[in-house]
Amino acid sequence: MTMRKAVRAFIYALLALLSVVWLMPLWFVLINAVKSTRGFFSGEIWDLPEQFRIWENIRYAWVEANIGSGFLNSLLYGVVGAVFAILVAALAAFALSALELKGRMFWFLLIYSGTIFPVQMYLIPVFKMYAEAGLYDTRIGLFLYYIAICIPFCLFVMRNYFMTFSKEVAEAARLDGCNDLGVFVRIYLPLAAAPVSVLFLFQFTYIWNELLFGMTLSRSADVRPLMAGLANMRGLYASSNIPALLTAALIASVPTLALFSVLQKNMMQGLTIVEKK
Repeated sequence: MTMRKAVRAFIYALLALLSVVWLMPLWFVLINAVKSTRGFFSGEIWDLPEQFRIWENIRYAWVEANIGSGFLNSLLYGVVGAVFAILVAALAAFALSALELKGRMFWFLLIYSGTIFPVQMYLIPVFKMYAEAGLYDTRIGLFLYYIAICIPFCLFVMRNYFMTFSKEVAEAARLDGCNDLGVFVRIYLPLAAAPVSVLFLFQFTYIWNELLFGMTLSRSADVRPLMAGLANMRGLYASSNIPALLTAALIASVPTLALFSVLQKNMMQGLTIVEKK
């Protein structure tokens, strides 16, 4: 019993130490984001702020550095991109699991093959295609990319989940006069609320944090996503207004934290489903 208590105490101490190490960078960001520029450069990064200038830093980051436009753009890209990707993937998953289609495994592997290669290898071909098609520096172009890149993983999860459904349920609905679209909308989709919630969180977070294609496929502030705006802000203000830059980073973390809080009821159930697949 003594040995068991000692092991448990060691585990708790290790977890506490790891928690402190994990929270220290966040603590430094928080205390420096509320400082004035003079207060930041006149002291050390671990010094507590003498004056709280958080609202001035928020205004500077949102208006002067123009991350407000990028924030709204990323919010739009994340919501629309995730919703459309999940919807398209769910429809494809329903067709591949519930309908009598020839070569279902072939079509599944063809769509899922988009995840085999690293996304960086698509950068130059997509850029050239967008430049020739007039999609460069347009919201439509970024919408299409984000939807396309999110579909394969969503298809993988939704297909595996729909494969667990009994076909007798769909057959009974068809006998009652329900067509294939009705079976999908009234039976399959409502029962998939948990995996859909997890997929929406994952895909929204991916789109929100995506930087490489956001910087490459956009140029103007009206189209540029938030992470590209933060990268541009880092280059312009890294040596002159670091507190505003840290404040912008805190603002960028708000939507994903809020989304996780809203969807946490379905989170554990959805993760269990995804893990089982």
